[in-house]
Amino acid sequence: MKKCIWILAVQLLCGIQAFAQQTDAEKLFVKLRQKIDAIKDYEANVKMKIDIAYMRVPPLNGKLYFKAPDKMKLERNGGISILPKRSTNMALGNLMPNQSATVIDAGTETINGKQLRVIKVVPNTEQGDIVLTKIWIDEQRVLAMRTETTTRENGTIKMDLEFGRYEKQGLPDKIIFYIDTKEFKIPKGVTMDYDGATKTDMEKAASKKPKKGRIQIEYMDYTINKGLPDAIFAENKK
Repeated sequence: MKKCIWILAVQLLCGIQAFAQQTDAEKLFVKLRQKIDAIKDYEANVKMKIDIAYMRVPPLNGKLYFKAPDKMKLERNGGISILPKRSTNMALGNLMPNQSATVIDAGTETINGKQLRVIKVVPNTEQGDIVLTKIWIDEQRVLAMRTETTTRENGTIKMDLEFGRYEKQGLPDKIIFYIDTKEFKIPKGVTMDYDGATKTDMEKAASKKPKKGRIQIEYMDYTINKGLPDAIFAENKK
């Protein structure tokens, strides 16, 4: 009888501990989302590098505009490239669920000498593109240092972030995307403006085994929450 009571007590204690960990993970995710959601809009001078096997794209310099939740435009020096909504939206908030979600504590992992809390976030609805997001969080600064998002439309997208001057606002100095080029939908503006590969080249690349691509964005500065008008994101019709 005593043995049964002891086993029951241990099980209850483990259950309470697991619940507490789950609650801590949820609280951390809420804090992270609150920091991200506080940014309603920004414009930033950026340097952008696209490294994809079947595209020859020179470095891009220009201005990136963002307005929550999902408007984004790259105004390149010498021309305009529109980043369509259904391509990878290069904003952290769009690579993790923002609706009701289940948050799972996945322990810790050390990256670049820093111990990070790892959480998995699963939307509680099948609506939307995101299936699962895994986030590596600096708990002290409440910053996402890495994300890995599984989507229905664009495969799995991995992102590494570096912070510095704007870390209090949760805005990175640099982002590197690692993408599956077979699944990824290349932004129209980039492929049209830099037609380094022929249509045949792109079809051949798409028919091969998935390859990895890389997009790097360096943010030189930000102007934050100034109330950008929707007209900035309207695509010019020629």
